[in-house]
Amino acid sequence: MCLGDIVSVDNKGGEGFQRIQAAVTTRMPGERGEGVIRQPVMDAPDVRRALTRIAHEIVERNRGVSDLCLLGIYRKGVPLAARLSELVGEIEGAVVPCGGLDVSLYRDDYGMRPSRLHRSEIPFDPAGKRLVLVDEVLYTGRTVRAAMDAVMDLGRPASIQFAVLVDRGHRELPIRADYVGKNLPTARREWVDVFLREFEGEDRVFIVKPAREEDLGDAGSC
Repeated sequence: MCLGDIVSVDNKGGEGFQRIQAAVTTRMPGERGEGVIRQPVMDAPDVRRALTRIAHEIVERNRGVSDLCLLGIYRKGVPLAARLSELVGEIEGAVVPCGGLDVSLYRDDYGMRPSRLHRSEIPFDPAGKRLVLVDEVLYTGRTVRAAMDAVMDLGRPASIQFAVLVDRGHRELPIRADYVGKNLPTARREWVDVFLREFEGEDRVFIVKPAREEDLGDAGSC
């Protein structure tokens, strides 16, 4: 199976992306709950300010929005990309195309852990565009590597940039974000939970760690 089996490229407008926003509101099973300590590090105003700053940085770096498109990585990169698209559009008084990308089949750990396939919805042709990938947390760099591979199978962008709400460090690949909402040092056995109003009904970011040392586990890779 390849990305073409699950991707929809809609060059006519944003109808496909409206389906994304409805699809991503379903919570994934296995979310962490009891037995952990949550340390809040960002609240709703912090998230809003971070996204507003990133939007201005995107406009400044690209000298406007000509040929600019945003592409959120499932799951929580999708609503963040939609918000950034709206903020950039407000700054420049223009419509900035936005879509959602599922990278599951391109991950180097595909088949090694549970995953749910989503239908990528891309209401533009990536070829020749200045593309900004968007995700909520940057950790090892493996997810964004998969995203770049997926994009290149769809077309050859003029450039690929990367925006992330939180960079928690611990890279395993030579990858960095072009736009970062917050650099957040963490231990490898901790993880970062990003709550978004599109999913949890509020915008908050937590560092999470087990309440007991013996409960420490692998925080995964992204």
